[in-house]
Amino acid sequence: MKVTNVEKLEKSMVALTIQADAQEFEAAIDKVYKKQRGRILVPGFRKGHAPRKIIETMYGAQVFYEDAVNEIYPDLLAQAAEQEKLDTVAYPDVELLDVNKDGFSFKATVAVRPEVKLGKYKGLTAPKDEVKVTEKDIDEELKPYIQRATRMVDVERKAKKGDTVNIDFEGFMGGKAFDGGKGEGHDLELGSGSFIPGFEDQLVGVKAGAEKDVVVTFPEEYGAQELAGKEATFKVTVHAVKEKAEPKLDDEFAKDVSEFDTLAELRKDLGDKLTQRREKQARSAFEEALLDQVTEDLTVEIPDPMVDYRAQQMIEDYSQRITSQGISFEQYLAMTGMTVDILKAQAMEGALRQVKTDLALGAIAEAEKLEVTEADIDAECTRLAEQYGMKAEEVKKIVPLEDLKKDLRNQKAANVIFDSAKVGKAPAKKASAKKEEAKAEEKKPAAKKAESKDGEKKPTVKKTTKKAKTEE
Repeated sequence: MKVTNVEKLEKSMVALTIQADAQEFEAAIDKVYKKQRGRILVPGFRKGHAPRKIIETMYGAQVFYEDAVNEIYPDLLAQAAEQEKLDTVAYPDVELLDVNKDGFSFKATVAVRPEVKLGKYKGLTAPKDEVKVTEKDIDEELKPYIQRATRMVDVERKAKKGDTVNIDFEGFMGGKAFDGGKGEGHDLELGSGSFIPGFEDQLVGVKAGAEKDVVVTFPEEYGAQELAGKEATFKVTVHAVKEKAEPKLDDEFAKDVSEFDTLAELRKDLGDKLTQRREKQARSAFEEALLDQVTEDLTVEIPDPMVDYRAQQMIEDYSQRITSQGISFEQYLAMTGMTVDILKAQAMEGALRQVKTDLALGAIAEAEKLEVTEADIDAECTRLAEQYGMKAEEVKKIVPLEDLKKDLRNQKAANVIFDSAKVGKAPAKKASAKKEEAKAEEKKPAAKKAESKDGEKKPTVKKTTKKAKTEE
């Protein structure tokens, strides 16, 4: 591998021209041949046993060139970046310049970590909410416990809104029953709005044992087109009318719904936990405000691909969370009417903020000469192990060490900001920062991406060659 040209561009972009020699290219071609020969069909040879020369004779000497280039160029680019001491921060834009039996050359335009000039990051001031918890707040915290302990009891009176009626029903249109309009033993809370508009209102005033015809008109936008906008009659039989019987709030209630012996103890615990949550939220908002001040006072030219790369990571993380909930990302997009492009456009502002914060914390860590020790790593692995019910050694095996070190170093840098800060009125936001954030919405993707063999994404260099016929 030889770097034949290095050109520094605007906004921390660098163009590298890289030459792969004949030996490197030949090794890549042979590797691709061995990967693909089991799928290439050649008359007269068992599958996977056709010699490379025979395949190249049939399909052309360049049959493996494109895949060989894509096989080797990422490693060559990594070697070139290390040789030129470039800290690349995004996917490259790659252009194939020349390819033949003696090797190939390509141009890679890469984003590198930009130079950062810090503003003020110590002794900052930001507002912080004062945490208060009232008895009314605790009443709200108690509501879920009351709801879980609430029972439904039969009543002999007429039904009113808020009651639940147990009913059989069947819908008719033009005197004929229609599909999907029948139900038996259904519990319907009056006023819940779970049935067609007007249906529940007509059951207010019924008693157990009553039979009633409920006449409604389906909404124009109703999902079943054959019913949309049409009138229907539901024949309803009321089996029971039930009301909610809330528990008496006393010590017995506390014993039934919690580990506490008295209602006073339960209320105190709920108040303490709510206070902790609000203090955590207030602290988080305080710290976010401080970080905003640091990034607003930052002098840096961020390459567009760096923000685009972070936005892509955010989409991939979001996709994994959706998939973990038992639904494919493609199904989620179809159900919500979203597209990857829309999600990415929405993610760009947050991606810019994350990139600026990461750059600021990295610069602070350098300025403060912060280091991560083995004790720091051990303590974090122990913390993660306790959080996820694992052993610390297991955590060390699955968590990338360099990522862990970076996170810990950034946290130390953040603590430099937080520990020196004061609570007070935040300074006015700089106009320049507002303009830069607005520009983030206009940023476009900077590199074409394709799946690599290890599941990560990388740009693909393409050159048209005659492809071998393979068995799909």
